[in-house]
Amino acid sequence: MKAAPFAYARPAALSDAVAELVDADGGGKVIAGGQSLVPVLAMRLARPTTLVDINAVTGLDALRTVGDRLEVGATVRQRRVEHAPESAQVPLLRLALPWVGHRELRSRGTVCGSLAHADPAAELPAVACCLDAELTLTGPEGERPVRAREFFDGAMTTALRPEDVLSAISFPVAGAREGFGFAEIARRHGDFALAGAAAHVRVDDDGGVSAATMTAFGVSDRPVTRDLTSLVRTTGGDQAELAGALDEVVREVVDTDGDAHASNGYRRRLLRALAARELAKAHRRAVRGTAEVES
Repeated sequence: MKAAPFAYARPAALSDAVAELVDADGGGKVIAGGQSLVPVLAMRLARPTTLVDINAVTGLDALRTVGDRLEVGATVRQRRVEHAPESAQVPLLRLALPWVGHRELRSRGTVCGSLAHADPAAELPAVACCLDAELTLTGPEGERPVRAREFFDGAMTTALRPEDVLSAISFPVAGAREGFGFAEIARRHGDFALAGAAAHVRVDDDGGVSAATMTAFGVSDRPVTRDLTSLVRTTGGDQAELAGALDEVVREVVDTDGDAHASNGYRRRLLRALAARELAKAHRRAVRGTAEVES
């Protein structure tokens, strides 16, 4: 199939992009990398009246550290983030990006585009929620910040209004006593996850757990984040003990029905194993006090 007819705009300023969306009166759609949107257009699952291409908008290609935050503009490609020295300050991003599609897709796809598409089995929305990242939405009234954990309303549904552009996202830079873990199970590498877990642990100077967070994805209609500080503290970050202690959390978090690829029960078993392993890994990395992410 091919896409239904639409008007095409390629503004040079963010205000002009917003104006194009306002003029489209709910029928506009933003495109940057197009790795999610173009297949949807080709299958006519989306039929926008106007496609607003933001690749020529000045300033949206910024990738920079500002204070203790890493800012990623709307047209920054995933592959650039994967290899940029600045992104080493956000280890969870570096852990997750190799799981996103294939290299060729990441060369074109954008971080903000993946967030705006809001597939519940996608990796980057889970990273944003686990780190409590902040998104910048730009509309006719100007910019407004939205926490990632409040951005996703359901499958393919977000806080974006029809006249808004997701113009940037900022991630907190990791501290020396923080550790991270990320893994997923998919039918093939590059596929969306049957189940996945992103983990973050912070310890104090005495090695005690001061914060622990896990975000599950692929198991509900959106990324689901839980504070597991007390659980990681009482288990001492031991993987086997964590696996046993996660039963109740997993039962609550996995609320998707079974499908042709995996049953509800199978997804629960996957998530329990992944979450225990990645939380234990994050705890070890936090205790070591290094930024390494390889082991």
